[in-house]
Amino acid sequence: VQLQASGGGLVQAGESLRLSCAASGRTFSSYRMGWFRQAPGKEREFVASVMRMNIFADYADSVKGRFTISRDNAKNTVYLQMHSLKPEDTGVYYCAARNGTVYNYWGQGTLVTVSS
Repeated sequence: VQLQASGGGLVQAGESLRLSCAASGRTFSSYRMGWFRQAPGKEREFVASVMRMNIFADYADSVKGRFTISRDNAKNTVYLQMHSLKPEDTGVYYCAARNGTVYNYWGQGTLVTVSS
C-alpha cells in the first residue's frame, strides 16, 4: 500500500489542523493505521492509531483529549484532527499502515509547525 500524507502547515498555538493520509490499493480496510511524528533533533514517536473498523483508537498521552484519529475506509483515507496545538507538537507527521505487529508501510510525511 502507498500512503500520501497532506494537510500540514504553519499555525499559531491553540489553533487546529487536520491531516489526511490517502492510501492506494483495495485492501486499506485490512490495515491498522497510525500517525507518528518526528520533531527536529528527536526520534520519531507514536501519536495515534486506529483499528481497521474505526472502532478502537489509541493515543499518546501527550495528545489525548486534543487529537482525534479517524478513518474512512470508503475513501481509503485516515485523518488526524488536531486541536489546541502547542509548539511541542511541531514536527513532521507520518502516516503508517500495518497488518501485523509492525508498521511496514510509511508515507512521506507532512510538516506541522506551531508557533507560540
